[in-house]
Amino acid sequence: MRRSELNHAKQRTADIFNQVGIRLTEEEASNIEIAWFGLNDLEKQGLELVTYVNSDRYCAKELVLFPRQTCPEHLHPPVGADPGKQETFRCRAGKVWLYVEGEATANIQAIVPEGSEPYYTVFHEIELNPGEQYTINPGIKHWFQGGPEGAVISEFSSTSRDENDIFTDPGIERMPTITED
Repeated sequence: MRRSELNHAKQRTADIFNQVGIRLTEEEASNIEIAWFGLNDLEKQGLELVTYVNSDRYCAKELVLFPRQTCPEHLHPPVGADPGKQETFRCRAGKVWLYVEGEATANIQAIVPEGSEPYYTVFHEIELNPGEQYTINPGIKHWFQGGPEGAVISEFSSTSRDENDIFTDPGIERMPTITED
């Protein structure tokens, strides 16, 4: 991803937070993370977020999904004696479709990103609208997609160790490099 694309995505994310009434400090705004996973199509597969706190006990984040943007399928594995990250997603604005292990929903509402179909394997659908939440236990495969207007999600979890996440797509890079313009 080029630095100009990264900066544009950060500004767009800050604007979305502002539109839905989530006020960030200057430091938080400067630390907005753009997770594009090395897939070179942020609009289709990616995630924008700000981390408020991530300690050895708990983590709190705000997530943004652009319209129909998908966070690819992954799971949070055990790390040492820790069973893995448990996370609760609470929809703040828009709509998010969350997919977890379990009985597949017949006609899912999300659109699996073209060309990545083999890497999406769980289809039990949970629809979250503003004020609704769902908790994902450690080790459960999941992926999620913003609705037609996108979504803002608060995430509350045990310690986040993103570098240990296991993605179904072996081509995903959790921390890809940024190129200059």
